[in-house]
Amino acid sequence: MMNMEESFQFLNIKRSILTFLLVLLFSNTFAHGHGGHSDQILSHIALHKVTFAVSASGVSIKANPLVLGLKGEDTQWVTVELKNPQPTAGDWVAVFSPANFNSSTCPPAEGDTELETPYICSAPIKFKFANYSNSAYTKSGKTSLKFLLINQRADVSFALFSGGLSNPKLVAISNYITFANPKAPVFPRLANGKSWDEMTLTWTSGYNIDEAVPLVEWGVVGENKVKSPAGTLTFDRSSMCGAPARTVGWRDPGFTHTSFLKDLWPNTKYTYRMGHYLNNGSFIWSKIYTFNSNPYPGQDSLQRVIILGDMGKADRDGANQYANNQPGALNTTDQLIKDLKNIDFVFHIGDMAYADGYISQWDQFTAQMEPVASTVPYMVASGNHERDWTNSGSFYDLTDSGGECGVVAETMYYVPADNRAKFWYATDYGMFHFCVADTEHDWREGSEQYKFLEKCFASVDRRKQPWLIFIAHRVLGYSSNNWYGLEGSFNEPMGRDSLQKLWQKYKVDIAYFGHVHNYERICPIYQNICVNDEKSHYSGVVNGTIHIVTGGAGKNLSPFSPVTPLWSIFRDHDHGFVKMTAFNHSSLLFEYKKSSDGKVYDSFTIYREYKDVLACVHDSCEATTLAN
Repeated sequence: MMNMEESFQFLNIKRSILTFLLVLLFSNTFAHGHGGHSDQILSHIALHKVTFAVSASGVSIKANPLVLGLKGEDTQWVTVELKNPQPTAGDWVAVFSPANFNSSTCPPAEGDTELETPYICSAPIKFKFANYSNSAYTKSGKTSLKFLLINQRADVSFALFSGGLSNPKLVAISNYITFANPKAPVFPRLANGKSWDEMTLTWTSGYNIDEAVPLVEWGVVGENKVKSPAGTLTFDRSSMCGAPARTVGWRDPGFTHTSFLKDLWPNTKYTYRMGHYLNNGSFIWSKIYTFNSNPYPGQDSLQRVIILGDMGKADRDGANQYANNQPGALNTTDQLIKDLKNIDFVFHIGDMAYADGYISQWDQFTAQMEPVASTVPYMVASGNHERDWTNSGSFYDLTDSGGECGVVAETMYYVPADNRAKFWYATDYGMFHFCVADTEHDWREGSEQYKFLEKCFASVDRRKQPWLIFIAHRVLGYSSNNWYGLEGSFNEPMGRDSLQKLWQKYKVDIAYFGHVHNYERICPIYQNICVNDEKSHYSGVVNGTIHIVTGGAGKNLSPFSPVTPLWSIFRDHDHGFVKMTAFNHSSLLFEYKKSSDGKVYDSFTIYREYKDVLACVHDSCEATTLAN
């Protein structure tokens, strides 16, 4: 039997081991993604090392205004005044929401209850260094910081830390501020429904169905409005597959509502607003938005489609710029907003928010994209940063989603898939037919997805919809990106082995990919060989698929291989996006635009007639007979 001294020593050893395991758990939170490393900026904060020093005298941090959104705004600027008699270059201010972020908010401890809870177990939603707007702060100890806050369903506080991000010491906590109605409906996202005359509208709020009924009031501009119900979804911490989504990155997502606006007239302008009918008989309404309904499939009219990938979010207030790892996100967003009157349809082909398990960043991303997604259909595809997690059914056994394992994206964004956990689907816009793949699930020949893709290609009537487009996140086609070059395949391993026979058989016009953070255009190609010597004006028979890499919407750029393959026509190591304009059934314009200025830096045209689609080409000929 141990004496008191031995018992005390044993308890200290036990506590040391448990503390080590806790640090290891949080360290794993900060080490996910490719090669076990995360570039999500919030993961650089060593929350497990926070020490408490709020008693320091003379330090103050105050936030104003106290109440936001008094005129119905869902975004508002806040000023934070800071005084610190002992300033350092490592001082930084974090924004926490909910405002109370101490140990009382930590989830119930699992295992040994003797383990001390860390003071902070939830990440801030954003941060800035104290000297961000005033380089003299380290001398004066005074500064004023401005933060742009969005309505995220909870109150907000600001905290001053010293010691940088690696050894944070909590020095002061501000007063609490809040939006006038933190539960208000916000950030609408339009998307195609399962039929051409249906538009879905998804939004976020703090109202569950037990306190309010979600609905949409909508109708043709200038005519009477109708009300349509909405369904409600959410998810909890237990739905996450791992850290940080399940630990420091967790934040209550509120509720996601989706309404189906049906029997739309084609090419018609509608207005809408999201609402909630409260138990007391009153309504809560959003501001009013507008959209144009889709053309009838096959309709001959001007139709303009944007395709981009790998954007991420960035903060207009300069917050979270510690690593500046999504430098092009706002430029791309602003170019889309600037040219919105000339855009009908948008595809974001994976790696959207780069939240990587920090759930608060999804709200930030939907707020960033609201001017676009509330006005035109905003269709999405699944990428590795939405889906991949070990032992979760993803094709790649990686941790790039930060433990989200697809749940957040599948809940927050509607797509017309039979099962959103399998993120492949078909959709139409006028003369375009899109077949959207999910590269984070098996696409190889014989798989469920392969069968779907062949059915999608085979089902289109090319007389009505001549422009057949394939979309996927990872490069299942061709890319001269550096890491693909090192692998020797210049594509995702196994990528085109099975699919190129489908692209050729069904004469897919263009295949779009993200994942690689640059722009590249590949010639019309089949089995590694360019089948057309033309580079700018394609016409006649469809004898190969043009491949486009458009993953440069915002994230840090990817280098090209020093070797330029013969099939690579144009490469650009810059942020940008692409635009297709179908003028009619025979003529299409493709443009690549840089996000920095919105100007066109690469383009080509396609001109052909229906007989050119029907013509027999290599590995794409209909059976014939000599019988009469």
